[in-house]
Amino acid sequence: MLCKIGDVEVWRILDMHEPFLTPEELYPTAGPDVAAIMDSYAPGCLCQHSGKLILPIQGFLLKTPSHLILVDSCVGNHKTVPRIPNWNKRSDNRFESSLKAAGVNFEDIDYVLCTHLHIDHVGWNTQLVDGRWVPTFPKARYLMPTADEKVQRLDNNDMYLESVLPVVEAGQAELVQPDHTLGDHVRLIPTPGHTPGHVSILIQSKSREAVITGDALHSTVQCWFPDWHFKYDADAEVAVHSRIGLLERVSESDCIVLGSHFALPSIGQVKTDGHAFRWDENHVPK
Repeated sequence: MLCKIGDVEVWRILDMHEPFLTPEELYPTAGPDVAAIMDSYAPGCLCQHSGKLILPIQGFLLKTPSHLILVDSCVGNHKTVPRIPNWNKRSDNRFESSLKAAGVNFEDIDYVLCTHLHIDHVGWNTQLVDGRWVPTFPKARYLMPTADEKVQRLDNNDMYLESVLPVVEAGQAELVQPDHTLGDHVRLIPTPGHTPGHVSILIQSKSREAVITGDALHSTVQCWFPDWHFKYDADAEVAVHSRIGLLERVSESDCIVLGSHFALPSIGQVKTDGHAFRWDENHVPK
């Protein structure tokens, strides 16, 4: 178990952990010293051999008193991702093993919460069975941002055809607005910009709070530099606005922050630092 927020257990479900792209590629407006800055603020976040940012691809399993909720389903197996060779046509059991280590099987999941519809957050939504894509979690309701589904449906790309459409056709998809509430302990926070409908996830129980960032931030270094544009943000300026708003929100309390792509252990807190913010993973409330 990664942490416990009141009555809600939070488990890390790790799919991949490896170098992705260089800081210069990922943060094109950050300037020529971006790699040195990242290494200074988050030592060890860069691969010593390639210079690329080491990025975990992970979901989070929430065990609430009422439901088992999976937040984001990572890259998946056998998916078509030719532009990222390490993600293309994978065959790996790490994701399923992580679930089993938490005492959970595919058929136990009640809800799959998609922070947004990008391949590294929806891949395990489906699996290939006898040459056909079917929902991986047979009894789950899949909650997807309405705005993202509309964009991806119109694009009709491989990700949509393999990881979203089969869920829709199976009648398991539920398109939701960015302020949706799930049960007594989980609700969505609108953080658009990375995608039109992007949301972060707020967990509340017994006066405790935690936020799962999704892709509102990709590195702890963005706490100090929230104005850095990210390569894959659909609307970079809207993303900056959402990022600053989220940082303001979580820095105002003892809220625990779980960064979907933050360097492991991916858990800490955001504190104010003068007129800016900083990341603190050394004083997480128990």
